[in-house]
Formats: sequence, structure tokens, C-alpha cells
Amino acid sequence: MSAKIIGLAPIIPTNPKILIVGSMPSVISLRNQEYYGNPRNHFWDILFELFSQNPLTDYQAKINFIKQNHLALWDVIGSCYRQGSLDAKITEEEPNDIVGLLEKHPTIRLIACNGTKSFQTLRKNVDLTMMADIAVIKLPSTSPIPGRYTKSFQGKVSEWRQVLDYLD
Repeated sequence: MSAKIIGLAPIIPTNPKILIVGSMPSVISLRNQEYYGNPRNHFWDILFELFSQNPLTDYQAKINFIKQNHLALWDVIGSCYRQGSLDAKITEEEPNDIVGLLEKHPTIRLIACNGTKSFQTLRKNVDLTMMADIAVIKLPSTSPIPGRYTKSFQGKVSEWRQVLDYLD
């Protein structure tokens, strides 16, 4: 069996409005200690497109960009076992304390789930009916791994655009 994987710490701006949650960072992301560290992942490119931002390559600049736009980043899984980077290979997952984070940051109005696994794991571990003031949406995964419902880059951008409605 592989070693237990521990996820990354959350990135939280001063007044977060949107919490974007993934499942568990990829092998590359964990090695680099960077959210969406695989250069093939569409996450950063989608956000740059949504906010009409020229692409940034420096990770700290990306984090500043996220924070300036009132976006928080975390994962629904805090630790697990996994061979490789595929969500389908995750076992013995232990959730992050999403509810605790929301209680500390009452300005969050949306949880945007990056892909099906994050959405399913959130639903399994968090009573969403207790969060009447917070919307939850499942967005297409930004992963570079083709899936059953893989959309084009522009298709992903189009669906991700709905997060902008929660920034007013």
C-alpha cells in the first residue's frame, strides 16, 4: 500500500466570497506544494480567462490573484491513500473540516466544487441543508485527465463563469 497523502493548507483571503474545493491535489501539486501544480490542468487558465487576467506563471502571483478576487482554495479531502493522481484511486479518505472553515469565514456565499469527486465527497461529509445561505455548485473538473463528461476548454470556461455571480 502507498503512503498516506496529506493535502495542502487552505488559501484564504481577507473577505472570501467563494470557496473552490477540489478533491485531493495531484502527485505533481503535492510535490510542488502548489494548488493545481500540473501545468496541464486547466484551473489557472480558466480563472485567468474568467477575470480577463494575463496568465501568471509565478505561484505566489497566482495566490495573490486568487486572494484579490475573494476566492479561497481548499480540498474536501484532508488525507487519503492513493496510487497516482486519479480520484478513482482514492481510498480511506478523511475529510477536511469544511464546516469549521465556513464558520470562521461567514462571508463565503458559494462552494464551487471542481469536479464530481469533490462534489460527492462534500455531500457525503457535510449536511448541505444546514447551509441555507451558501450555494453549492458542481463544476466540470479542470483536470487534464479525460473523463466521461470531458468538455472543451471553452465549455469549461462557460460553466465556470457562474462563479462570477457570487462576487457582487
